[in-house]
Amino acid sequence: MSFFRKPLLAFSASVLLAASVAGPAQAEDISLLNVSYDPTREFYQEYNKEFADWYKAESGDSVTIEQSHGGAGKQARSVIDGLPADVVTLALAYDISAIGERTGKLPADWQTRLPNNSAPYSSTIVFLVRKGNPKNIQDWDDLTKPGVEVITPNPKTSGGARWNYLAAWSYVLKKELGDLSKLDNPEFADEVKAAEQKATEYVTKLYKNVPILDSGARGSTTTFVKHGLGDVLLAWENEALLAVNKLSQGEFDIVVPSISILAEPPVTVVNGNVEKKGEGAVEAAEAYLEYLYSPVAQQLAAKHYYRPVFEHFADKEDLKRFPNVTRVTVQDVFGGWQNAQKTHFNDGGVFDAIYLPQ
Repeated sequence: MSFFRKPLLAFSASVLLAASVAGPAQAEDISLLNVSYDPTREFYQEYNKEFADWYKAESGDSVTIEQSHGGAGKQARSVIDGLPADVVTLALAYDISAIGERTGKLPADWQTRLPNNSAPYSSTIVFLVRKGNPKNIQDWDDLTKPGVEVITPNPKTSGGARWNYLAAWSYVLKKELGDLSKLDNPEFADEVKAAEQKATEYVTKLYKNVPILDSGARGSTTTFVKHGLGDVLLAWENEALLAVNKLSQGEFDIVVPSISILAEPPVTVVNGNVEKKGEGAVEAAEAYLEYLYSPVAQQLAAKHYYRPVFEHFADKEDLKRFPNVTRVTVQDVFGGWQNAQKTHFNDGGVFDAIYLPQ
């Protein structure tokens, strides 16, 4: 059973609208576990109901989806250690690839199984500041000023924290090099090396202004919004918009930096787990992720402050909330997530070298 007509690589919006599901002869009661990262709670709470209603109508099967949330890196390690996720919807591709490499429960080419490299929505990194922006924070340079407290989670456990770090690093490279295409040009090797040294110095200063590292993005939001700590929160755009519009209206402003990063949270089925539940569960898990690209789900993503991959399905008023921001990619600046993780976040990487706990 598939929400899309095969092959997935030939996917299009028109195919999506035309796709249909053929129900089994006898209805089943199916339970799925979605292991996700921190800020997706509200989105999946609403999405799960929409999907279950649609799937029941199309197939006759009843699907119950249980959720697990936490820092993306921590969640990935939990799945590696045995948490029986049927699907994972995490903050970055590296963590899902690590699950596959360590457990063998999903194929190496998992990102090819769904459109847009298996990322049905995107986000970016912005600054959340207190109303009126009392510290006059306008761009990344302001985060290293004396007396500015920055709230961001721990890159060792949080996917959002890694996006924050890489966005900051990219800003310095762009500032120093002017043209990021120099990164791949051997003629500019010395200039690139000098820029990377500047970036190292910058993130060292930045993390000296971080008083606490929460394990996940939602924890950092709580620290900043509920507990009142810090002058600026490095936040997923969706978390910042949630704080401004829902959590504490009138208490915060969003500052869009001059450059940020294209954050694409991917999704996939954990075959080695869900296949133990039978073919009905496999079909339901595949449909659960494929339905994320449907008009209903894309509209919900925008409603919950994620940028849908198919904007034409979203409410125009929801799309107006997304500011224009220059976004670099992990591939262009860091050569992909494998290189970024190895250089910056693995044990003995740049982060370990520059971060000294307060």
